[in-house]
Amino acid sequence: MAIFKKLDCKFFTATMLEWKCLLVKDLYKDVILNSLHFLVQNNKVYVHAFVIMNNHIHILWSIRAPNTQEDVQHDFLSYTAHAIIKDLKINDSVFLEEFKVNTSDRKYQIWERNPLTIDLWDEAALIPKLNYIHNNPVKAGLCGVPKEYKYSSATFHETGIDDFGFLSHYL
Repeated sequence: MAIFKKLDCKFFTATMLEWKCLLVKDLYKDVILNSLHFLVQNNKVYVHAFVIMNNHIHILWSIRAPNTQEDVQHDFLSYTAHAIIKDLKINDSVFLEEFKVNTSDRKYQIWERNPLTIDLWDEAALIPKLNYIHNNPVKAGLCGVPKEYKYSSATFHETGIDDFGFLSHYL
C-alpha cells in the first residue's frame, strides 16, 4: 500500500454558457492564462495543472490563505467574463448576443453558474484528475499527445519547464 502526502488541492471545472465554443479564439484562452498568472502573482492560488478547451476549462489549484475558494473562483470567473464581453462588444457583437440573459444582475453571462469543485486530499485522488486534464485535448482530437497542446500544463508535468510562468508542482 502506497503512503501519500496529504494535499489541499482542488479540481475546478468551469463551462461556457450552454457549452458554446467561445474559447476557440486564442485571445480568449490568453485571457484565462493572464487571469491565472494574476492570481498566482497576487498570492491567491498555486496553479498545479490546467487545460483550456474550446468550451470549458479544468484547473488543479490550491487556494492560499487567507483567500477563500469562493472569492478566488468569483474573481477568476468575473474577470475573465468581463474581459471576454469587452472584446465581443468591439469585435463580434453578433456572437455576444448568444450570451444575453434575462437576469437582474447581468446583461450577459459567459460562464455557466455553479462551477464544479472537488477537493483532492492525496495523490490517489489527484493523479487521475491530472491525467484527465492532460488527456482532454487528445480525446477531443485537438492533438496527438498531451504535450502537443499549447493551452495545457502537460509539458510542465513532463519536463518541469514552466513556459507559462505561474505553475507549481502539487508537492
